[in-house]
Amino acid sequence: MKILVTGGAGFVGSHLIEELLVEGHEIVCLDNFSTGKKNNLNQFQEQITLVDGDIVDTKDLQTALDGVESVYHLAAQISVSHSVRDPLFDASININGFINLLNALLKSSVKRIVYVSTGGAIYGEPPKIPASETTPEAPISPYGLSKLVGEKYLRWYSTNHGLSYAIIRPANIYGPRQDPLGEAGVISIFLGRILNQEPLEIFGDGSDTRDYVYVKDIASICMAAMDSKKNDTYNAGTGIQITLEDLVDTIGEVTSLPYKKEYKEPRPGDVKKIALDITKAKTELNWTPRISLKEGIQYTWDWFKNET
Repeated sequence: MKILVTGGAGFVGSHLIEELLVEGHEIVCLDNFSTGKKNNLNQFQEQITLVDGDIVDTKDLQTALDGVESVYHLAAQISVSHSVRDPLFDASININGFINLLNALLKSSVKRIVYVSTGGAIYGEPPKIPASETTPEAPISPYGLSKLVGEKYLRWYSTNHGLSYAIIRPANIYGPRQDPLGEAGVISIFLGRILNQEPLEIFGDGSDTRDYVYVKDIASICMAAMDSKKNDTYNAGTGIQITLEDLVDTIGEVTSLPYKKEYKEPRPGDVKKIALDITKAKTELNWTPRISLKEGIQYTWDWFKNET
């Protein structure tokens, strides 16, 4: 099958492409390299068609969609803090860019799209944790809001134009190839800082919780959702809350290096506590995360030591 992965040169997209190639698919990667990196594609660049382009550009989309049957949409503005500083920019990509893609799909041979949304930001401060897909969406950041609006547009296009879809709401994704200098991805940021003997910045008192899921597990649920053919929404996490303090302790155990913690004021838009109920994905997609947090951090640390 010929498949388009938008944002395919990014951290998650490159892992998804890697797994799709193993299954023998023909892959087109669309990326503008604003955050994605060609280095992420080095080991299999000769096996894919790379389109250096943008989802906000209709001509780029037409080029990338030529002959494509299925799409994984990962191209996005992913930083919560950036979305708070510049909500218009966030919306220009996560809403306008996505609508541009959906319009282009109607003129293509694409039969199904898997949209990677957010589970970490879409529920806001849920009344019950872990949050399930029926938990009311109440994002407290422009990023969470823009991804939710994207979901609603996708459902509208499905109802009115017959587009087949699946929505994945991932928890906090981590793993090899994640940018340690970005604003998203605390595990990669912490590993980068430890490697450079810099203090670990903790926003708040360290009691905030997150649900951390390894990048290969996200690739596997995306593929399972594409194969299911059902129009639905799925959380993708572990269901386990990890405090920032416990995360730092685990990172310290894995790296065996000294570190200092530096506490800062909480950031606007960051949720206090979150974890995702993945019962639906387990039942309907036969998916479950396979990599534990400590194991995943070890894989990520090994990559950091070799690549950075």
